[in-house]
Amino acid sequence: MLRFRLLKPHHIVAVRQIAWGIYVAHIIVVGNEKGGAGKSTVSMHVATALARMGHKVGTLDLDLRQKTLARYIDNRTHFLGQKRLNLPSPSYQDLPDIDQGSLKPGENAYDHRLSMAVAEMESYCDFILIDCPGSHTRLSQVAHSLADTLITPLNDSFIDFDLLAHVDSDGDEITGPSVYSEMVWNARQLRAQAGLKPIDWVVVRNRMGAQAMVNKEKMQRAIAKLAKRIGFRTAPGFNERVIFRELFPRGLTLLDLRDIGVKGMNISNVAARQELRELIKALELPGVTPDF
Repeated sequence: MLRFRLLKPHHIVAVRQIAWGIYVAHIIVVGNEKGGAGKSTVSMHVATALARMGHKVGTLDLDLRQKTLARYIDNRTHFLGQKRLNLPSPSYQDLPDIDQGSLKPGENAYDHRLSMAVAEMESYCDFILIDCPGSHTRLSQVAHSLADTLITPLNDSFIDFDLLAHVDSDGDEITGPSVYSEMVWNARQLRAQAGLKPIDWVVVRNRMGAQAMVNKEKMQRAIAKLAKRIGFRTAPGFNERVIFRELFPRGLTLLDLRDIGVKGMNISNVAARQELRELIKALELPGVTPDF
């Protein structure tokens, strides 16, 4: 069993090499420190898209209180069972319990639980997708350090942009990084010290308005400046659509509609499907070519 005290480079190496070199999955972490940005929607659609393309995908939900992704996948299992449908789906795993008595003084139980879950899924998954809570936690910190690809959904507003950096009153000049950007920077430092590849950080802009408003243009300029300064790529996400709220109770994604008998896709649904295709393409995941 892995032993953690403080988060250090050799801890990351231990987790990633636990499969004894037989196979190492590509870890996708979906995270920020703000709720309501669409993390679980992005997580479910990316994970299901990869599963539908024939990849073995395992998922973890580190929001141990709300567990939105876990509930999404549970809804899918129940709905497909009721309808006797067999659709490609990601698997889900809870963090395993551990014997608290086995911990040494100063060791963190959550570190052990996360490492054990990743270790198990590494042996059979092509991708492991980890959905993080909208707050700073020890689990989230460790998960970011494990990320090969980091997806940060961001609503198209300066309220959400404050997650990444602080700007002046006019919204034109960046005055400093946020605590979340600093956490990602620390995760990158740990990976570099551990000899692992750099995190590919992709900021996904959700709920972008169709009109070229002044605020939207300022956001575009601010994000472009920050991307160069702290090193992330940007990708288009999902516009605000009613369909996403309707899919959750059944555990479905945009890619499942035809399989459940929806024959006439309306313009909004077709556009949303194209947004997902563009997102998967922009992520540039290894061995993945969108074919849906």
